[in-house]
Amino acid sequence: MMQFGERLRMTIFGSSHGPEVGVEVDGLPAGMPVDLVTIQRQLDRRRPVGRRLATKRQEEDRLVVDQGWADGHTDGAKFRAHVANQDVQRASYDRMKNVPRPGHADFPARVRYGADADLSGGGIFSGRMTVGLVIAGVLAEGLLARLGVQVVAFTRSIGSIDAMVPDDLEVARLRSLAAQNEVEAPDAAGAAKMEAAILEARREGDSLGGVVEVRAVGLPVGLGEPFFDSVESVVSHALFSIPAVKAVEFGAGFAGARMRGSEHNDPFVIEGGQVRTSSNHAGGILGGLTDGMPVVARVAIKPTASIARAQRSVDLSTRTETSLTVTGRHDPCIVPRAVGVVEHVTAFALADLALRGGFLR
Repeated sequence: MMQFGERLRMTIFGSSHGPEVGVEVDGLPAGMPVDLVTIQRQLDRRRPVGRRLATKRQEEDRLVVDQGWADGHTDGAKFRAHVANQDVQRASYDRMKNVPRPGHADFPARVRYGADADLSGGGIFSGRMTVGLVIAGVLAEGLLARLGVQVVAFTRSIGSIDAMVPDDLEVARLRSLAAQNEVEAPDAAGAAKMEAAILEARREGDSLGGVVEVRAVGLPVGLGEPFFDSVESVVSHALFSIPAVKAVEFGAGFAGARMRGSEHNDPFVIEGGQVRTSSNHAGGILGGLTDGMPVVARVAIKPTASIARAQRSVDLSTRTETSLTVTGRHDPCIVPRAVGVVEHVTAFALADLALRGGFLR
């Protein structure tokens, strides 16, 4: 089952080249305001249409709410919404049916589900499935708003190019700066270099990966559970469900392994009458619980697997080695379109934890 969550549960459905993709969400309270314009705006944020640096697949992604919503509010029933798949081109995938694409799920999926599995466009393993994650995440952000929580994601790096982003930049400012360029990096100079690098990779028939950072501000102290349902456990579980995510870190993350305890520990201080820490190497989480500081996580996204270069593979029908050149429409870098997905998946995981812990009712 493609399902996530305990008190707030989402089930995504559809496939890349099937009739539709969408999501069902259980656990939403009746009477919660839901702005369909906001959901559509966030779906547009992940669409490739109008982007110089993205795939040429032209999907309108018009939101259709099937149930669970009436007169601008949830009605207490399961919320179900979808978008139609319209710009579907199967031919290029049919030609590669017996030759698994390097970097894709084709081979293990064929073994697991059989030769008749529909893997056109990646099937159920496609980034197209993240449409449902975005819809569910916008609903979750509505719940978190009741606690005064804001979640924002942005591009931290693409390839070897890093964005220079102050740790104390406010959420509204981060959003504003990131919205000014196609790669969603809140650093104009860095963004220009990233865009140039993506275009160069495309010209060379290659691709790039990168890092997306997400920050959740305003979380209450004590949200989360120890051990298996810690904030890190639940959020990283959700983030690893996004196609192409290969690593997740919180706070100082891997850099913390090079620090001493005297460097990594965050000293407690009083600011405005509240207990805070003077640094945030822990990423806002201690013992699996939020400590009142911003929760900060970063995800590493691999280079797009579909590249226009000859690659070695095998023909599963003849059991012989062969070569493959992937055709069709593909992003030279999926990082910019993944930013909103990371943001909304994080929001959903945090909202579920807030409901579990009694912070939301």
